[in-house]
Amino acid sequence: MNKELEHSFIELLEEHQNIVHKVCRLYTNNYDAHNDLFQEITIQLWKAYPKFRGDSKFSTWMYRVGLNTAITLYRKSKRQVKTQEFDIVQFKIKAEDYDNTEEQQLKLLYQAVYQLDDINKALVFLYLEDKSYKEISETLGISEVNARVKMNRVKNKLKTILNP
Repeated sequence: MNKELEHSFIELLEEHQNIVHKVCRLYTNNYDAHNDLFQEITIQLWKAYPKFRGDSKFSTWMYRVGLNTAITLYRKSKRQVKTQEFDIVQFKIKAEDYDNTEEQQLKLLYQAVYQLDDINKALVFLYLEDKSYKEISETLGISEVNARVKMNRVKNKLKTILNP
């Protein structure tokens, strides 16, 4: 591939790499799996980049490729190996005046989200990223109305999971 294409890809990846990290956090529960998924998503982004037409924002396209890659690998891994439970993994959070309540709420939220199917995980993830229903529908390849209906159903399901 030409150097201009490579350079523009690297710039865009560096600018939006947090998207990939967030997807990895959603679909993995340990450091090594996170790094493996990050690498796999990056490879898939690179392979698909020459075909990126710019019909949507780069970040929306990146979400779509990242989520599709994660879902594909997640489904394959479910057939093979059970992963480590989320609460066993310890995360080091560097923050001043850190409130443990938020960490506990996030832990509960992630535990609830892990119980959802792949598409609903992606839906919740994009919703929590403050993406509009239009962006969510473009990323997941569903209609905007369907995205709203699914999100309302998922909200109700998460309420029953979090408040039994």
